[in-house]
Amino acid sequence: MVSRTVLDNGIRIVSEEIDHVRSISIGIWVESGSRHENSVNNGTAHFIEHMLFKGTKTRSAFEIASAIDSVGGIMNAATGKESTSFYIKIPDYHIETAIDLLADIFISSRFDEDDINKERSVVLQEIKMAEDEPGDYIYDFFEGLFWKEHPLGLHVLGSKERVASLHRNGLLGFFRDRYRGKNLVIAAAGNLKHGHIVELIEKSFRSLSDLAVVDHILAPEAKAGTALFYKELEQVHLIVGATAPSAIDRGRYAAFLLNAVLGGSMSSRLFQEIREKRGLAYEVGSYLTSYRDAGVFGVYVATEAATLKETLGVIKEELARCAAELISEKELKSAKELLKGNYLLGMESTDNRMAGLARNEIYFGRQITPEEVVSRIDAVQKEEIRSLAERIFRPGALAVAALGPVAEEELH
Repeated sequence: MVSRTVLDNGIRIVSEEIDHVRSISIGIWVESGSRHENSVNNGTAHFIEHMLFKGTKTRSAFEIASAIDSVGGIMNAATGKESTSFYIKIPDYHIETAIDLLADIFISSRFDEDDINKERSVVLQEIKMAEDEPGDYIYDFFEGLFWKEHPLGLHVLGSKERVASLHRNGLLGFFRDRYRGKNLVIAAAGNLKHGHIVELIEKSFRSLSDLAVVDHILAPEAKAGTALFYKELEQVHLIVGATAPSAIDRGRYAAFLLNAVLGGSMSSRLFQEIREKRGLAYEVGSYLTSYRDAGVFGVYVATEAATLKETLGVIKEELARCAAELISEKELKSAKELLKGNYLLGMESTDNRMAGLARNEIYFGRQITPEEVVSRIDAVQKEEIRSLAERIFRPGALAVAALGPVAEEELH
């Protein structure tokens, strides 16, 4: 059973009682990420994520880590483009410890100057590590091209130059403006009672202000074109991308199925054609990234420079085929079963249930049931998928980004 409560300071609490498990996953989700930054303070949200683990008025960084380790729990955090999350998974009988710790880091983190300087070095190493992983870095490089001149194109980690210039007052100002009541969703799933969760949260978070900055964010406009980051590597890492339905667009279910057919599994068209039939790449696949008002449909592949032209040609041919022809009945059925199966299997994890509760609250203001998701997937028709492909894969609308030892003319 899913329940929802809004505290006087605006914090939204959403929980799901699952009485056949012995764990509870609980997380604070902040509607703040790199999209809420600019070219001057880029990297702030991610840096704040790090700082909330560096010490509070009553706990050192070691004591924060020990508080969870000593009860057999797991604590982590993640910063994205539209939200930041801090979450804990613990045995159900340690829920008080989890909530107390989450409240402590949110209300009493010190943002000590010495800790900021030490953590700056850590974050700079994280940026360098990401740049050394071309299979990861290409996604940031692509989105910088695709969402050029819009905050969605900013890297979540920030650049080395921006991180080097972040200071305590700027971090605190960003934190005080955004990490507050109306911007917070606390989601929990597992062996819990909603009333008990609300009581604990209200007691621990009542001092948190309800004031939060209201951002007026313009919708992004995707940019077609090509971009090359020349680097001496063994392979060329390539992304071909197009616009996609947003996280709240009803057309997202057709996009899910298009992704499954095109490159979402080992039996997909791109995997079979590029890897199995032609042996052009080890890793190839498509993906969807959805934001509140926009989305990206991308195809990623890593291949040798000598086979890049052929590989890119195959990708464009398959995109055009999806736009011109209906998929087969067999492909449609297989894609639907793949989506439903993956979704329902994921629902067996309290972590995924908790994250789903938070995302539904943030994007829809209501909970979308598993039955509704399955029904929406089953309702999609072949023509909806072809129509979507025709709209987003139209000539001149694709963006192509590459990282590796190749000339830019090879991208056309």
